[in-house]
Amino acid sequence: MTAIDDLSLFHLFDVPHAAPAVAALLHAEFWSDVPGTSPETLAARLAEARQADALPLCRVALSSGVPVGVVNLIDYDDPNPRVGRPWLAGLVVVPAWRGRGLGTRMVQAVLDDARRLGETEVFLGTDGPSFYERQGARVHQQLRSDFCLMRFELRAEPR
Repeated sequence: MTAIDDLSLFHLFDVPHAAPAVAALLHAEFWSDVPGTSPETLAARLAEARQADALPLCRVALSSGVPVGVVNLIDYDDPNPRVGRPWLAGLVVVPAWRGRGLGTRMVQAVLDDARRLGETEVFLGTDGPSFYERQGARVHQQLRSDFCLMRFELRAEPR
């Protein structure tokens, strides 16, 4: 088992060599059953995250240069239901790294990014609300018995 200290968080544009593996992680977790998607189409979308001061943002966790986690902060890209923006999207932690705080660390990194960009709230959709509730998110809307929209209310960064 690798220690969490053997880990660094980057913006994906700072580690472009990791983009194909990050796209593959996202595709396998969320998109493999969606016709017309592929790791290559996701890599093209990830390439839109080109700077730290504008959406979209993609954070990647690397251990010994290998992607072990990813999370995104995006503008809202689904018109129904329109509830707010930005959105935390595509959080993936590889199985060997789960249960050791990496997901929490990655969520906090994108929330810090959102604060830095002047955002006051961040939304997400999930079938696992307890993970996000432990980090301060609240259910915004229960869409189905197994899926809800959640919202983080952000406080300004201390100066």
